[in-house]
Amino acid sequence: MGSKTWADLAREMKMFLWNPEERTCLGRTAKSWGLIFLFYFIFYTCLAGMFAFCLYVMLLTLSPYTPRYRDRVSPPGVMIRPYLNGFTIAFNVSQPGTWQPYVDSMHHFLAAYDDKVQEEKNIECISGRYFIQGGNESEEKKACQFKRSLLQNCSGIEDPTFGYSKGQPCILLKMNRIIGYRPGAGVPVSVDCKVQKGNESNLRSVDFYPGNGTFDLMYYPYYGKLTHVNYTSPLVAMHFTDVKKNYMVPIQCSLNGKGF
Repeated sequence: MGSKTWADLAREMKMFLWNPEERTCLGRTAKSWGLIFLFYFIFYTCLAGMFAFCLYVMLLTLSPYTPRYRDRVSPPGVMIRPYLNGFTIAFNVSQPGTWQPYVDSMHHFLAAYDDKVQEEKNIECISGRYFIQGGNESEEKKACQFKRSLLQNCSGIEDPTFGYSKGQPCILLKMNRIIGYRPGAGVPVSVDCKVQKGNESNLRSVDFYPGNGTFDLMYYPYYGKLTHVNYTSPLVAMHFTDVKKNYMVPIQCSLNGKGF
């Protein structure tokens, strides 16, 4: 066979793309292409339908209010406020610019805990026992009031600087929310703080609010953001009134209660 020229190849390619004698495109007639498109249309429509049906059946087994599988472990984690530069809180009392960001963060966080806001949105509950709410899981749940005034010297009401201007900073501690969780097994969970490493005398005094630094049972259980719309997590304020100055003091605060 002799070698083909570029012109021959071009003619063959043109004939393959469209053959006017046999009226074929890419070697197939219009009827053949139509059958192929019809087959794949039906095939992928069936696949999409099967996927949609499986997804529908799976969603029927899930509740939008309570997770079926919970990967969060008990007991819950905790978080502090203010939280600006990690867990290190350092400032100079004589330089307001070093502690003002902490103060602003505290006021911003506690805005939802203003007494007036809590009185308008939430109800007064009976202290010392869980606030169990029955009914349909889709019904909106009531939330107990947690007023910032309960934090006393760490409320930012009497002292708008939360003690930072005096070198006696307040730090707030809250537990992460877990739907349905009842901490303490009927006994309020308490908080204590101690020096993690070093001389224990570096931390001479810590005041806890409210009360003796406990999470009241009436704020539990939590029913989820869809139904527990106005829920505000209870807080414990730690007022470090006497900590060694000009020295890095590593402090560990922990929760104490059954199951912790």
